[in-house]
Amino acid sequence: MTLQDTATGLLRALDPETAHGLALQGLAMGLGPKDRTPNDPALEIEVAGLKLPNPVGLAAGFDKDARVPDALLDWGFGMIELGGVTPRPQPGNPRPRLFRLSEDGAVINRMGFNNQGLDAFAHNLLRRRRPGIVGVNLGANKDSQDRTEDYVTGLKRLWGLADYFAVNVSSPNTPGLRNLQSEAALTDLLGRLSEARQALPQPRAPVFLKVAPDLIEDEVLPIVEACLTFGMDGLIVSNTTLARPSRLTSPLAGETGGLSGAPLMAASTQVLGWFHQAAAGRLPLIGVGGIRSGADAYAKIRAGASAVQLYSALVFEGPSLIGRIRTDLAERLKADGFTHVREAIGAA
Repeated sequence: MTLQDTATGLLRALDPETAHGLALQGLAMGLGPKDRTPNDPALEIEVAGLKLPNPVGLAAGFDKDARVPDALLDWGFGMIELGGVTPRPQPGNPRPRLFRLSEDGAVINRMGFNNQGLDAFAHNLLRRRRPGIVGVNLGANKDSQDRTEDYVTGLKRLWGLADYFAVNVSSPNTPGLRNLQSEAALTDLLGRLSEARQALPQPRAPVFLKVAPDLIEDEVLPIVEACLTFGMDGLIVSNTTLARPSRLTSPLAGETGGLSGAPLMAASTQVLGWFHQAAAGRLPLIGVGGIRSGADAYAKIRAGASAVQLYSALVFEGPSLIGRIRTDLAERLKADGFTHVREAIGAA
């Protein structure tokens, strides 16, 4: 793992998107780390019927085309989320579109759902050889005339190839996409997804709604109730933010796009707490945003998350971070008198 973290440091000397592409190539060649550390039984958790060996997951965005799911599972994640994928291939926004804010432990991206489309994605998923929980983040094409239909198309095309699906209506880099979080648009979206799911064969894969961290508290309960009404299986809280905390010091802080990483931790955890209160145990939550340590993962769980996801911290910490978080999380549970991670959910 030390060698891999050294490689991470070398990649940081390159343009962020170039470095990311090289990392994916290395993983595809079998050069990635393999964490063989046994999972602590105290960290095993079931989320919407998914039995996770540990609650630490990879957020969407790292592997947009499902190129290296087996290699990523070898890092020690309890689950990984691939994508976002759109029905048709699209190049995304012009480069540069990915920026490291090293001084702030943050990343800004305006990628714009760049991916090779559903057919290439499905082809890659069919090449999987390793067991493990793999989810798919579904998006909509920028020029689509019916974005709701894009989500339905993605669900149908990839049904049976993934363990769960995340309906991403919270990316800030596709103009107008976040409007799907409004009550009327969300009712139409979830209604059509529910109708499509009823016609799909068993077994039934859980479907989560992924929401933005820029919601206000009054918007939370209607989203929860809509998810319950239309049979959604949970919520992923949250995505990148359009906000720019005043404490950012990097000269790149003014770049447009979604901010992720350490500065997002407090705000995303607050929104997670609102969803936990509104859901009142009726929907499981996956907490995302700003996690870079066991303490951060534990804070998300105590705020109401059954599992967590991270991505940006890997840019700065390398793949050994996953093992450190798992170890620290188990120690924190024990120190607080919990015998199992599920006992800590919502404890704050």
